[in-house]
Amino acid sequence: MSEAGDSNPLWQWSATALAGAYRAGNVTPVEAVLSCLARIQQVNPQINAFVALREAVLDDAQASTERFRAGLPLSALDGLPLSIKDNLCTADMPTTWGCPSLRAHPPVARDELPVARARAAGALIVGKTNVPEFTLEGYTDNPLFGVTRNPWDLTLTPGGSSGGAVASVAAGCTPLALGTDGGGSIRRPASHCGLVGFKPSIGAIARGDGLPSLLLDFEVVGPMARRVADARLMFEVLRGPRSADRASLACHAARRPHQHPTRPARVLYVPTLSQAPVDPAILAACAVAANRLRDLGCEVETGELPLPIEALSRQWPTVGQIGLAAMFKATPSWRERASPKYRAMAAQGEAVGAAALWQLLEAVEQLRRDCAHLFETFDLIAMPSAAALPWPAQEPFPSVIAGQDVGPRGHAVFTGWVNAAGLPAVSVPTAPSVSGLPIGLQLIGPYGADDEVLNVAEAFERLCPWNQRRPPL
Repeated sequence: MSEAGDSNPLWQWSATALAGAYRAGNVTPVEAVLSCLARIQQVNPQINAFVALREAVLDDAQASTERFRAGLPLSALDGLPLSIKDNLCTADMPTTWGCPSLRAHPPVARDELPVARARAAGALIVGKTNVPEFTLEGYTDNPLFGVTRNPWDLTLTPGGSSGGAVASVAAGCTPLALGTDGGGSIRRPASHCGLVGFKPSIGAIARGDGLPSLLLDFEVVGPMARRVADARLMFEVLRGPRSADRASLACHAARRPHQHPTRPARVLYVPTLSQAPVDPAILAACAVAANRLRDLGCEVETGELPLPIEALSRQWPTVGQIGLAAMFKATPSWRERASPKYRAMAAQGEAVGAAALWQLLEAVEQLRRDCAHLFETFDLIAMPSAAALPWPAQEPFPSVIAGQDVGPRGHAVFTGWVNAAGLPAVSVPTAPSVSGLPIGLQLIGPYGADDEVLNVAEAFERLCPWNQRRPPL
C-alpha cells in the first residue's frame, strides 16, 4: 500500500500514510481531498457509489491544513477524507435511506453521534454513499439512485448494505468509509471488494440521534478501509460511551485492557454452518488463510460451531419484518412510497404475535450466554465472511451456491449470528479466486475484545498482504 513519499497519486494512499505525511508537512489535507474528488469524478459514473457530495469539504480541508501548519491537529482522523453511508444522519446533507419517501426530507438538525464525533475530530466528510432501500438487502440498488457496481467487475455487486461505501474505498474515492452492520452489512461487502471491514461489539461506538432501528440492537457503526491500521485509526477516534446509550456503557465496562498474550491464541476455524453450501473458491482460500494463522503462533482447530444457531437463523427474516412494521406505524408516510416488497415485509411483521417476538428475544439472550461460555475455550472464531462470490449487480442474492439452491440469506449465513450475539468481528482479504474476485476471512472475538480481534487481523495482514491488490478500474 502506498506510503508517504510514494509517487502514486494521493487517492491511492492509505489513511495512516496520509496522516503521517500531514504531520511531516509533506502533504496537505487540501491536496488529498482534491485528489479524492478528482477520482470520484472519474470513476463514480461507472460504480455509482456516491449519491451526494459536500461542497464545504474544501473549506474543511483548508481549515485542517491550517491546523497542521500550526501543529494543532484535532485528532488522528484530522484531514482524512471520509464517506458516510446514507443511513447515518448528517446535518448538512439529506439522509434518504434509499427510500423515495425520504428524498425530499430536509437534513436533520444534527449529525448522528458517530458522524458528529468524526466531524469534531476533523475528518473531511466528502459525501454520502449508496444503500439498498432501508438497508435490508445484501446488494445495493434502490428506486432513487439505482444500482451500485463492484470495481473489480462492473457487472457484479459489491454487496450490501454498505455497497456504496466499499465500492468507493476499493476504487480509491476515499481511504475511509463509515457504515453500519446489522447482519453482515460491513463485513460481507468488504469481502466482496477486497477491503477490511470491522463490526465492533455492540456499544463500542455509542449511537444516538439516528434513524429508527429495524434490527433490534444488532446494528452497529463501524469502519471500512484498505488496511487494518486505517480501520483501527477511525475506530479509536469514534469509540467510547455516551450516557444516553446504555449499551455503550456496558461495552465500555467490558472493554479488555491490552495485555501481552501469555500463550498462543486458540482459534476455532469453521468452514461452514449447518452444512450450508459455500463457493469452492471461498472454502479453499479460507482454509489456506486459517492455516496461515498457525504461522502467527495460533493454535487452530477445525470444526463445527458449537452453538445452536439454526433456530435463530430461521427466525432472522422476522427481525426486519417487525422493525419495518413498527417504523411504518410510527411514520405512515414512509410506507406510502416504499417499494411493494417492503410494504409486504411490514405486513408480515404486523402478523407476528407477541409470543414469537418474545421467543426471538429469548433466543438472542441465550445465544449471548452461550457465546460467553464458548470463548472460555477459544480466543477467536475464524470462518468465511460470505458464502458466495459477488453475483450480478442487479440481482438481490445468488440463488445457487456450489450447485445448491439457496434463499435470500444463503450468501449471508456466516454473519447474522455475530450481530445477534453482539460480538466484534473483522473481515480481512485472503487470496482471491482464480478469476481475481476478492474473498474475505472473518475473525470473531468475545464481547469487548475489539482490540484483540484487530491485533490478530493486523498480524494476518502483514503475513498475507492481499490488501495491496487494486481493482482494474
